[in-house]
Amino acid sequence: MKKPNVMILRTEGTNCDEEAFFAFEKAGGNPKMVHINDLRNKKESFDNFNVLVLPGGFAYGDDVVSGKILAVELTSFFEKELKKFIERKDTVVIGICNGFQVLVRTGLLPFRNIGEMDATLTNNDSGHFECRWIHLKIEENSKSPILKNIGGQIVSYQVAHGEGKFYATDAVMDKIEKEGLVALRYVDESGNPTQNYPENPNGALHAIAGITDPTGRIFGLMPHPERFVLEEQHPNFKRMKKVTPQGLPIFENIITFIQSQ
Repeated sequence: MKKPNVMILRTEGTNCDEEAFFAFEKAGGNPKMVHINDLRNKKESFDNFNVLVLPGGFAYGDDVVSGKILAVELTSFFEKELKKFIERKDTVVIGICNGFQVLVRTGLLPFRNIGEMDATLTNNDSGHFECRWIHLKIEENSKSPILKNIGGQIVSYQVAHGEGKFYATDAVMDKIEKEGLVALRYVDESGNPTQNYPENPNGALHAIAGITDPTGRIFGLMPHPERFVLEEQHPNFKRMKKVTPQGLPIFENIITFIQSQ
């Protein structure tokens, strides 16, 4: 079966690209590092890829606010290409950490309104950068193919961000909940969504750690599943009887979905 082509989009300040590349390669994809300038000068094209990955890091140093400059670059120079890409049935977009911030600022999340911001990711309530492993619950009612067969599971991923608080108006939050767009929530030791720090590391409303668009094919999350695709990547793997790489299924599901189209 043909391996889907995966674009790992890079620019100045991106620093989780190699982890994303490794995760998709391990999941059965054909990843390629693509600098945004290669898209602008036509050396690369969205048409040649099935997956667009916006990795973590600090794009353009997070100048202005996190992800803003890259978001403006995408909506200013690639609006038509992005619309064409997401309208195809054999594509997926995933933004991790800084990539989630970019997706929200482009308007691709939560409602596919390119050029319009319906929500934001803002400064952590703690007032500082948070780097820790946290517990998350994958939403049971999500219809996203990216979360197929893993809904309801409690997983552990690492967070590493300073602007991860998901925030929107009450009307937008109600729409997100009503349409089942929440993908993951921060939970306490009992598996219940929480606003308490540090289980919720940033104060995100409704404990939201990740969302999808209505199709489920555009997915953004603050935690880093690409940092847990090998059992050795868990900080306590030597002390645990069995370690399952809980980030890997997300990447495997993306590959499986593309291959089924």
